[in-house]
Amino acid sequence: MNIKQSFKMAVKSLQSSKMRSFLTMLGIIIGVASVIILVSLVNGLSDDITSNLQSAGTNTINVMIIGRGGNRSFDAEDMEALVDDNPEYFTAYSPGVSAQITAKNGTVSVDTSATAVGEAYAGIQGLEVEAGRFIGYIDVERMQKVCVIGSYIAEELFDGAVYEGSTVKINGASFTVIGVMEETADSVQGSSDDVIYLPWTTGTRLAGNASIGRWSLQARDVKDIDRAIEVAEQKLFLIFGSEDSYRVSSMSQMIEMLNEITGTMALVLVGIAGISLVVGGIGIMNIMLVSVTERTREIGIRKALGARRRAIMSQFVIEAASTSAAGGVIGIIVGVALAFVAGRILDMTVVPSFSAVLIAFGVSVAIGMIFGYYPAGKAAKLNPIDALRYE
Repeated sequence: MNIKQSFKMAVKSLQSSKMRSFLTMLGIIIGVASVIILVSLVNGLSDDITSNLQSAGTNTINVMIIGRGGNRSFDAEDMEALVDDNPEYFTAYSPGVSAQITAKNGTVSVDTSATAVGEAYAGIQGLEVEAGRFIGYIDVERMQKVCVIGSYIAEELFDGAVYEGSTVKINGASFTVIGVMEETADSVQGSSDDVIYLPWTTGTRLAGNASIGRWSLQARDVKDIDRAIEVAEQKLFLIFGSEDSYRVSSMSQMIEMLNEITGTMALVLVGIAGISLVVGGIGIMNIMLVSVTERTREIGIRKALGARRRAIMSQFVIEAASTSAAGGVIGIIVGVALAFVAGRILDMTVVPSFSAVLIAFGVSVAIGMIFGYYPAGKAAKLNPIDALRYE
């Protein structure tokens, strides 16, 4: 009996008992579907976070000043000198000072965060202004009491109707609204739309703290970003004398780290989901053992007619692999469909992985062959005389 005939017999066996065949495949279906769903959601999550980071620019360098006490500090003059002295690596910079504040318009107030920044901040972070303008050089230089508000603040304080010259009170001080940021996160509380931008000179004075702990740098070319980070670190080391006093990182480094984390997460989740495939393989082995027992006389007749052990064994191995492969195909269809359903429910991007589909299908077939080997071996070893006498 050749492979084609064995496959035809396997299909007939599946069709003869549809419910039993389905229950046999169930573990494989669940395992394959779980792998595809989890990988699709993790890939989608990774893509969402990566696109958000990339929107801020992969050539953005973040500097965090931890400090070491005493009179050693890193101020605006130091950062300006760093950028001016290295034009081949840097094009712009901006401080970033955040503080929790209360913003009020008439009787309506919201607790939100204010970020004191420089005029280059929007360009460095890839932010867009929907109406008006962003913080300018003159605003910083003159410590103007102006602000740019996020779309959430505009909705909460002004019902979305912000006019030129509108004012908002921040911690009791009156500020003129000069711009409204473009919506980026559905204008919900706590999102990137829930923010107010101030000139950094005004913001530090409002906060009563002149020290700046966070800076954003824009590298001239993403290809030279590693060298740009080295230049920034050398400058900081000359000032503080200790690598523990600062942290320098780039968006591209964060994206690489994210990809490593999500890759590890995907492997762990796939490993957990793979347990279902092993359980499905055990189910296939049990059903195949039952099938061997039920078809003992058939096996005896075939052996009496001259069938070799290899032919008997290949028949049952192919039958087990066919059962598992059919379960794998159903699992792929179910997994892709449920992945998109889960993405819609969770409001997440879903990215089905073609390689994950191929691997899941290949593993399902391999499991059928592996777990079908023992029942096939048992069938091949049956004594033809005993098999023919079996009732």
